[in-house]
Amino acid sequence: MFDPIEKLKAYVAHASVSADPAFAPHMAGARDFVGGLLSEIGFAVEYVPTALHPVVVAKRPARGEAAKTAPHVLIYGHYDVQPPDPLDLWETPPFEPQVRGSRIYGRGTADNKGPLMAHIAAVARLVEATPDLPLNLTFVVEGEEEIGSVNFKTFLREHRDKLAGADFIFMSDTGIPSPEQMVITVGLRGIASFEIALTNAAMDLHSGGHGGAILNPIQALAELCATLHTPDGRVNVPGFYDEVCEVEDWEREELRALDLNEADYAKFLGVSQFYTPPGYSPFEAVRFLPTLEFNGISGGYQGEGAKTVIPSVARAKVTCRLVAKQNPAAIKAQIFKTLRERAPAGLKMELLSQHDAEPYLVVPPGRSNTPADQSPRLAAGFRAVEAAVKEVWGGRPFYLREGGSVGLIADLKAELGLDAIMLGLFLPEDNLHAPNESFDLGIMQKGITTIETALRNMART
Repeated sequence: MFDPIEKLKAYVAHASVSADPAFAPHMAGARDFVGGLLSEIGFAVEYVPTALHPVVVAKRPARGEAAKTAPHVLIYGHYDVQPPDPLDLWETPPFEPQVRGSRIYGRGTADNKGPLMAHIAAVARLVEATPDLPLNLTFVVEGEEEIGSVNFKTFLREHRDKLAGADFIFMSDTGIPSPEQMVITVGLRGIASFEIALTNAAMDLHSGGHGGAILNPIQALAELCATLHTPDGRVNVPGFYDEVCEVEDWEREELRALDLNEADYAKFLGVSQFYTPPGYSPFEAVRFLPTLEFNGISGGYQGEGAKTVIPSVARAKVTCRLVAKQNPAAIKAQIFKTLRERAPAGLKMELLSQHDAEPYLVVPPGRSNTPADQSPRLAAGFRAVEAAVKEVWGGRPFYLREGGSVGLIADLKAELGLDAIMLGLFLPEDNLHAPNESFDLGIMQKGITTIETALRNMART
């Protein structure tokens, strides 16, 4: 008997933090665990090496008379998780999962081990009930999503034969706004990340002996960063919005139909007011607009008490979330040009380029701008999932863009020509990437049933 909750507990107990080499043995444990589960339910499993963490590829071909014409569904997930820090804010140890009430707590429960377990459990039920299932199934589970899927594109290029014949991707690494509102994500923002460093003196200087005579790099950096936005919140970089994809009327209508409450959202976030460009609600801004955000700023003394220095160097970490048609490399080039033009005289500026991810957008069937040449199998897949959601959740899914980034989806589209059907399963209160991450077990059980029903529907197409 496949018990998804007990399996999830065992899976989460592997501290598979991809960002820290010290966790490498736990990464191997999580990889072997998920590979073992897939092997147990009848999949042929292979661990495909990359420059860092292997990709788990597991296949189960279609059975029965319709096998030759059966659809091929590629199910994606990742076995790595975010670092658990700060540890002192966890109520229970992050890698000792516990069920409390209707939730399971632990790092990776919602991102992405719980949702992936829902897919594995659904497939386990389905193939047990229907051994001759006329559906080709391939799982692709990587170990580097939380560090930008740095080797995934190379994997796709070098091993495209292992994924040949797939019709589309089916996955759950996206969210839903509430337990009553199922969402199929149709858009993801891309990302462009970089760091700014401003250096003046060769060393930290005594603020009494030199203050007032030289430009403080922290002051210079703050002034430079402040030029990157206008007072109304728009990004103040020439050309930044030139390639932004226009929002379709059906997308705005879909979002309005959710009837989301701004006051409730503000209370949940713990903010007194929103700060969005004119003409956009906070719910629209996080889905339809690109951003430029400062993720961290450093320089000088950071310890307890005072230390009267003028720092030698100050740094800012920056990421831009990008929407459809924006190119990360082009955006970064525009920003770097602007920063060089605005750089303070006399200081050395370094711009360190970091990881990027392309934005992604797919239009579900029946919408106004659906391409005429959309894959019939993809359209059938969307209809199969929608029918399953109606059956299990009692209402249709909403089709929405999401503010986050899953760069590998754009890579799969670029390298293999595959679009994705992204069934959301985690909630805002699940605390992804934060202490006390958890996963709603009721959502998990309904997700398993939805995925099983959707795959059964796909097998009939």
